[in-house]
Amino acid sequence: MKRMTQIVFALFTIMAASLAVAQTTTPSPDQSSLGDYARKVHKDPAVKAKPKVYDNDNLPKDDKLSIVGDAPAAGAADSASANSTTRAADSNPAGTKPEEDQANKQAEWKVWQDKLSGQKSSIDLASRELDVLQKEYQLRAAAMYADVGNRLRNSTQWDKEEGEYKQKIADKQKAVDDAKQKLEDMQEEARKAGVPAAMREP
Repeated sequence: MKRMTQIVFALFTIMAASLAVAQTTTPSPDQSSLGDYARKVHKDPAVKAKPKVYDNDNLPKDDKLSIVGDAPAAGAADSASANSTTRAADSNPAGTKPEEDQANKQAEWKVWQDKLSGQKSSIDLASRELDVLQKEYQLRAAAMYADVGNRLRNSTQWDKEEGEYKQKIADKQKAVDDAKQKLEDMQEEARKAGVPAAMREP
């Protein structure tokens, strides 16, 4: 009896293992193996070929690539060429050659450079005049304050002269500041006009 139980148990184990193997190896109707799918795709004429993808390695050098979309109508092509001609005319209004354009620019830049140099010279001159006034005032003040008697005798006259000196110095300082501001404004205008930095700094 014991032996019979062992045989039944062994048979039951073998049958269960066989059933499990059969379930894993037999595909269900909605499943298929990867090989079956590949064969189906390879044989199916409905599957379209992949489009050609271009990159730097396979880009054609002799042939042209087609442009996506319909070819433009004749009127549109004429309009596009007219627009390009108009743009070219706008960028070159006088119809001059590039060499002439460059020469014109150089001439314009030279005019700006001369203006800036002239303004810089005006600033230098005004600064020198201011220095002379300040030194003259300092010498007069030193002479006046060194001699007590002269200062007591001519205090009214000195007060008047001192006021005049101070007013002249203030006016000359304002002229120098205005000239410097004008130079900065001119340099900004020249920069907007496209003058190179080397020519804007006289």
